[in-house]
Order: sequence, then C-alpha cells, then structure tokens
Amino acid sequence: MPHIDLSPELPGISAAFAFRPETAAPMRELAHILLFESGQTTSLSSRDRELIAAYVSSLNNCHFCQQSHGAAAAHHREGSEELVGAVCADPRTANISPKLRALLAIAGRVQADAKTVTSAIVEAARAEGATDLEIHDTVLIAAAFCMYNRYVDGLATLQPHDPSMYAEMGKHLAGHGYRSSSKPRMPSADVPA
Repeated sequence: MPHIDLSPELPGISAAFAFRPETAAPMRELAHILLFESGQTTSLSSRDRELIAAYVSSLNNCHFCQQSHGAAAAHHREGSEELVGAVCADPRTANISPKLRALLAIAGRVQADAKTVTSAIVEAARAEGATDLEIHDTVLIAAAFCMYNRYVDGLATLQPHDPSMYAEMGKHLAGHGYRSSSKPRMPSADVPA
C-alpha cells in the first residue's frame, strides 16, 4: 500500500510521476538523455545503458525498476531476457563485452559506496576502451537509479509481478524513450499484497 495517495491504476514510478508532474518532467528528461538519446551518439548502446540501470536496480532490490529497465534492455538490438538475467545475477560471468563488464563494476561501486570508485577501477575501464563520456554516464546512470529506486520504494508504490506489463513497457521505452509515458496500468489480478 503506497504511503501517500497515489493512483491505484498506475504502478511504480508512473504513479509518483502522476502525483507530481512538475518534478516528473526533469526526471523523465534525465532518463531520456542518459538511456535513450545518449545511446545514439556514443559507442555505449542504449541496450548497455539500460543494462546498467537494471543492474543497479537489482542491487537496490527495486523490483519495478529492475523489471522495466531489464525489459527495455531486452527489447534493444542484441538484448534478451536471458542476457538481462545474467547481468543482474553476476556481470562477471555474463556474456557481455569486457568494456561493459568494467563499467558495471564502476556502477556497482557507485551503488554500494561511491567513494569506493578508485582510479584503478576507472583505469581498468579505460583499458577496456571506455571513454571519459562513458565513464561519466555510467556513474550518473548508477547515481540516478539509486535516486529513482529510492523514490519508487520510499513511497511504497505498487509493483506488479506480471511479466507482460513489463514487456510492454520495455518495448515502449526501447522504441520511444522516456519523454512520453507508456502509461502502464496495474494488472487487475497481480497486485502484490
């Protein structure tokens, strides 16, 4: 049960965004730039950026964000549910590039304690081909998703467990980004207690 009066028809962050649209706008824009738009202008794809968001969300145990961004990653080119599951379980053994593995190590450090991001871990990412922009964006995605995850969970938003809802949301996000809402609706029979 949400801690404040949120729409019972909207799950996760969608309900929080509907509650306060004036704060939703810049939060949507940040997600759009980091996860959708930037992936078109750098060598770090939108799929990889979504994987970073899903991984950080899994570390934060935020079901809604892990599932929605995992679904978006799965809908991007060369994405799949199996890949998302492998990355969230253990990026060290997932079938990903060494560069993405190194960037996920940075993201994991940002999630746990950002002060543990050392020069050595950054240099390890550079040695795998990561650019300053990719390192910057990895840190910002990880930091932003700690905020988004805490926003979703701190308000106790409703987080359904219906995979089809997340698949539809992921398809929308992968195709259109974050500036407009996919308006996910709460499945009638799958609301967690």
